[in-house]
Amino acid sequence: MAADNTDRLADSVNKVSVGRVYDYLLGGVHNYAVDQAFAEEQLRILPDIRDFARSNRAFLGRAVRFAVSEGVRQFVDIGSGLPTQGNVHEVADEAAPGQCRVVYIDNEPIAQAHAEILLEQTADPRRHRALDADFFDGALLWQRVLDTGLIDTREPVCLLAVALLHFMPPQTQPQQLLSFYVGKLPKGSLLALSHIHVDPEDAATLAASEKVSASYRAKANNPAMPRSREDIAAFFDGLELVDPGLVWLPEWRPAGQDPFGKDPRRSRGLAAVGRKV
Repeated sequence: MAADNTDRLADSVNKVSVGRVYDYLLGGVHNYAVDQAFAEEQLRILPDIRDFARSNRAFLGRAVRFAVSEGVRQFVDIGSGLPTQGNVHEVADEAAPGQCRVVYIDNEPIAQAHAEILLEQTADPRRHRALDADFFDGALLWQRVLDTGLIDTREPVCLLAVALLHFMPPQTQPQQLLSFYVGKLPKGSLLALSHIHVDPEDAATLAASEKVSASYRAKANNPAMPRSREDIAAFFDGLELVDPGLVWLPEWRPAGQDPFGKDPRRSRGLAAVGRKV
């Protein structure tokens, strides 16, 4: 097992990681030259990518604060990525000090290692945990979440899939597994989700996005692809969308400044929160 983990770590260091690229775009320090070079290459194609990352992170914070305001005190963040500013437990504890429990999940070994270090230094290990696991683990993943002892399925849970599903092509059938996880949640639970989306009338950005997607397929540990509004909305099938519904990132319950506040379409990302009723 130790050898397997060493091999995974070495492979992760030498290959572009979407989590570390995201960290670099946000101004974090948990990334390598290979990630920085890749990110700069994508920025030359589509300069707004950095502001997408910032706008998306701001949505995450607003969604967590909303969940806390609705009485939710437990969070499962799948595809949490590398620790950076505005982590779920930090936002939740600011809104409800000492009350919230968070399980972070990521399949990138460096992300998980950094998350463990961050939690040891800044969090409460009795309430916050990081797992090295994969969205596609299904029942095994959910059992591991429950084994932490932090999630009580008798009480509402906020499931976070923020900037995650656009790294999963249609043939992987992510909607099926997302429905499985939502099915494990009690009534009153929330699903917070964001996803890359380009306005169909924005031909220039569509062309640039295809170049970016091709780069991710060729060089990164996960492909990246936008989806149609209809396909993103389908992830919320069976849930009641919280007002204002599925909207551009800056339009979801705006608070404070956003890089795309004056032109939300430029965020190239849709976001929503759904409630299980």
